[in-house]
Amino acid sequence: MPFGASPLQLALVLVILLVIFGAKRLPEIGRSLGSSAREFKQGISGDSDDVKQGVSGDSDDDANDAKALSSSTGEEERD
Repeated sequence: MPFGASPLQLALVLVILLVIFGAKRLPEIGRSLGSSAREFKQGISGDSDDVKQGVSGDSDDDANDAKALSSSTGEEERD
C-alpha cells in the first residue's frame, strides 16, 4: 500500500475529499496535480524545451529588462 496506508484509510480520505470538494471538482484537481507533477519532473531532469528556450532565449528581452531596471534605479546606461 502507498505510504503504508490500509484500504480503509484510503477510502476514508477519498470520502472526506468528496465531501470537501465535491464530485465535479475532484477530476479537475487530479488533472492539475498530475500536470504540476509532470512539469516539476521535467524541470528537475532538464528535459523540458522551455528550459532550453529560457537559456538560449532572446537577448533583446534581457537588454530591455536591464534598461528598465537602470531607469527605475536612476542609473544611466553607459556604452
